[in-house]
Amino acid sequence: MTYKSRRLPLLASAILVASPLLARAAQPGQAAPDAATPAPRAPQPASSRAAPAAPAESLIVTGSRSGRKKARDSVSPIDVVSAVQLRRTDQVNLRDALVRLLPSITRQTYGGDTGSLTDAIRLRGLNPNEVLVLINGKRRHTTANIYADSGPQQGATPVDLDMIPASMIDHIEVLRDGAAAQYGSDAIAGVVNVILKGGATGGSAQALFGQTYAGDGFSTSVSGDKGAALGDDGFIRIGAEFVHSDHTDRTGTDLRTGTGVNQILGNPEQTRETFGINAEKDVGPDVTLYGNLTYGHRHAEALEQYRLPSSYPVVYPDGYEPAETIEENDYGVTIGARGDDLLSFAWDLSTTWGADQDNIGVKNSANTSIADTLLAPTNFAVASYADAQWTNNLDLKRPLAIPFMALPANLALGAEHRYEEYSLGAGEPDSYSGTGAQGLPGLLPALAGTWSRDVYAAYAELDLHPLRHLEIDVAGRYEYYTDAKDVETGKLSARYDITPHYALRATVSNGFQAPTLAEQHFSNLNVSPTAASGILGVATPGARALGSQPLKPERSTNVSAGLVAEPVHNLHIAADVYQINIRDRIVAGGVYNGATAINAIQSTGITLPGGINPTSVSAYYFSNGASTRTQGLDISADYLSRLGDWNGIDWGRIDWTLGLDLNRSVLHHVADDLNGRSLLNAQTATSLTRGSPRSKIILGATWTEGRFDTTLRVTRYGQTTDDLTIYTGATRSSALSNTIFYEFNNSPRWISDLELGYRLTHAWHLAVGANNLFDIYPRMKPAATNYLGTLPYDINAAQIGIDGGFYYARLNYTF
Repeated sequence: MTYKSRRLPLLASAILVASPLLARAAQPGQAAPDAATPAPRAPQPASSRAAPAAPAESLIVTGSRSGRKKARDSVSPIDVVSAVQLRRTDQVNLRDALVRLLPSITRQTYGGDTGSLTDAIRLRGLNPNEVLVLINGKRRHTTANIYADSGPQQGATPVDLDMIPASMIDHIEVLRDGAAAQYGSDAIAGVVNVILKGGATGGSAQALFGQTYAGDGFSTSVSGDKGAALGDDGFIRIGAEFVHSDHTDRTGTDLRTGTGVNQILGNPEQTRETFGINAEKDVGPDVTLYGNLTYGHRHAEALEQYRLPSSYPVVYPDGYEPAETIEENDYGVTIGARGDDLLSFAWDLSTTWGADQDNIGVKNSANTSIADTLLAPTNFAVASYADAQWTNNLDLKRPLAIPFMALPANLALGAEHRYEEYSLGAGEPDSYSGTGAQGLPGLLPALAGTWSRDVYAAYAELDLHPLRHLEIDVAGRYEYYTDAKDVETGKLSARYDITPHYALRATVSNGFQAPTLAEQHFSNLNVSPTAASGILGVATPGARALGSQPLKPERSTNVSAGLVAEPVHNLHIAADVYQINIRDRIVAGGVYNGATAINAIQSTGITLPGGINPTSVSAYYFSNGASTRTQGLDISADYLSRLGDWNGIDWGRIDWTLGLDLNRSVLHHVADDLNGRSLLNAQTATSLTRGSPRSKIILGATWTEGRFDTTLRVTRYGQTTDDLTIYTGATRSSALSNTIFYEFNNSPRWISDLELGYRLTHAWHLAVGANNLFDIYPRMKPAATNYLGTLPYDINAAQIGIDGGFYYARLNYTF
């Protein structure tokens, strides 16, 4: 793969600067461009239902229960991403849109096996399990599809953001701070709060079509939303989205055949339909009923390693390439009521039910141990996963007069009950009998089951103003898990406004992430043409033989301090340093190879396929394997340039943005298993500490004038490092070693995105553009680490993608 000239980003900058020349033909009085279209009203808390319409800058509801305020007035760093900003990234996945816009959010380059079928984000370089996702302030359920392959997000069962219809999103608030004391488990890295569109009027529709420069990965997205009135004091808003993406192929030449017949490396083929409703209705002078519902269905297929003709010649004389499939149904519903006067408290009572159900299959596969090839199946149902969550909340808040305070305090109290359930269903007998289905053997009945737990929580939060320009927020939370005992957390935040244009802020908190039911109980075997890897539930006999212990909650301590400034008019800057200490991190531990691994796997009843070298077999389980320290710096800035009138032409405006995240993680403790052996090796340690970019910089500019708009975004991803398994080559004596690896550095990369837009009428807007404009690819791995020659890129890196450039056209209609 040849790299494009580093001088090309200068061309993109020149296009942006020259774009105003295209607007000379625009006439005065034309409709505002896409960016100026007002969003429908977001749902309002009870305490502010009668408040006037929000200004252009969104008022946030995340990070404090003291009332709605602007993000730049918050005691903690918060990013607000509007629906227009999400749309202008022209990503068919919400996850990828956030990665394009926020430097603190990254994603893994490629998800292995079934891990590629669920979309996950990482905040501040931490595991996706350490990010809490809310919808309208209510906890969102997680996926049932665990990421079982090795790498930085191993063990993750995160919230799949792409199961939320993007057409229903008004804006997203991203809290970059520990918030377990406010919201509970998982909020170690921060919180993503998705705010749905509200309002009885307006609507929109969008269609996007595009494909990669390589000619594959054709993608289409069609979505829309519309509001309607429920009487004079309510609304209902409905939205839907359809997304389809074809498979992409960036696989290297298969060394076994010398051809490109193997297509394992690429993003999966995916079809996704999502639907959402958001509604609100006053039912009395002081009671409002509200609710929202989302439903998503996904069919996706990820290709596996090609099997040679000798694997099963009677059925596949030309060889075959299995594909792992998922049929997923994801749904969530919230129903609640709120009011302003319950013993002088504003109150909010709600119940939320959510579930994710996955049927996992393998197609174009074979069970090579079935002798009667005339009746041998080629498609298998290999497992079913299900995750359900039922959450009930009572939230209270009121102003509180406290002597000697400059302003009234705000007191918030609340209680929560949550029921969680996780299920594993066995595959059909042909999928696990004998050698099992090629690509992904079926789940054994002995490993299937249903597990559940209850969680009880209570919290209190007090927002104080000892001085008019000093705000102090204190929060505390108690949670009891029926399988992980109790946890107490607290948070202290403060902000001091030195002048109207400068402020200091700081927070200190402790937090936790309870072990998920999937991390405790998931077991399965992954098989490639020449190797096998078994993940064993912590309590299984095999895992206990490898020295496992019951999982404990992760515990964290977060400290941050920052400066918010407006040094000149229209320029806003925020800079925050942070440190996150996590002890007892839940990671893949106890990795054993060879005969020990084989014995552990077989003790669960799993039969290994024949022909696999014993040294190529590994087994592991999830453990509280390490303690880490993550330190970083976030800087965000935005500036508005009004170009003014020149020679009778209004040259419009340019909105400039800058985002920077510097991030470094180090190990400060590694635990041992019960056999006295370190739970981490060099490879798993590197995944924790160096798998995320050391830096990520996003520079953006959007020029608008009359009917025209142009957006340029340039992103730099810093270096990532991976200790790669060695397979062949001069270091063959170290091949498949569990102690010797190849240290590989993914070099920093710049990518540029460019979009040109034109408003055809007041309602219609057309845009064309390209993401990764100059078709930049990651650095290629050395041959000795490239398994079968088919995986030329480091799939564990959280850096640029492997698909190269993508061009598109988008048409928007606003009601």
